[in-house]
Amino acid sequence: MEKVIAGYKVDVTEEGYLTDRKQWNKEIAQALAKELGINELTEGHWQVIEFLQKDFEATEKIPTIRRVNKVGNIPTKDLYALFPDGPLMKATKIAGLSKPVSCV
Repeated sequence: MEKVIAGYKVDVTEEGYLTDRKQWNKEIAQALAKELGINELTEGHWQVIEFLQKDFEATEKIPTIRRVNKVGNIPTKDLYALFPDGPLMKATKIAGLSKPVSCV
């Protein structure tokens, strides 16, 4: 289905995850973050988003929280502080990636 986010027409799933990563940009990320209750994306948020995108490009898999911690060197408590109530679901959505399989 199509949705307009930050003035851009994008293809999304019923849950609002982008289906085409090429449609993602930083303005869309900011708008998605606001929808999820994160008013401003800080340097810490961008560190997580960039790791998720680079890791996905390398592995073609959504990284787990454990991988974000071990490979991305981002402490799990920081991940929860940056993206409360479902950090991986929120972070992947903002990063323009699909919903993690590990999340219900």
